[in-house]
Amino acid sequence: MRKLSLSELNRDNIEAFKRKKKLPVVLVLDNIRSALNVGSAFRTADGIAIEKIYILGISAKPPHREIQKTAIGATESVEWEYFEDGKTLIDHLKEEKFNIIPIEQADNSTYLNEFKPIKTEKYALIFGNEVKGVSDVFMEESKQCIEVPQFGTKHSFNVSVCVGIVLWDFWSKLA
Repeated sequence: MRKLSLSELNRDNIEAFKRKKKLPVVLVLDNIRSALNVGSAFRTADGIAIEKIYILGISAKPPHREIQKTAIGATESVEWEYFEDGKTLIDHLKEEKFNIIPIEQADNSTYLNEFKPIKTEKYALIFGNEVKGVSDVFMEESKQCIEVPQFGTKHSFNVSVCVGIVLWDFWSKLA
């Protein structure tokens, strides 16, 4: 066995990536404190080929040195848009017919492994602040919530790890 070289991976260039069909999913980065986590979300969004990232509130936005460090160029391939406040973004997502789904530990949440996305629907997945979680404005507007099951002593996954787990799961169920 040998590792493949970069040229053997046959990855799309940015122009081809922008034209390709995307998973009907957008990420909402809800007041993410760490620019490194934002950059990691961009890189994962590129790897799974989702539609877009919405950056909200205090979250760092490109161009930013720490985002670039972990995104390694994905800010050029993945579409993104910044919103100052959650209510304006919710109105936009509703207008675009997205199912707004916080990824959070909440009463009546559905475990990720039990969630069954519908191939004809569009999903806005909300990932919250590293300390406070998903903003109340999203929780109040959502009809459903997904929780990633955990079995250790910690109360949560790092947000960038959670993004990876959830996007991979959605890809495996929708692709």
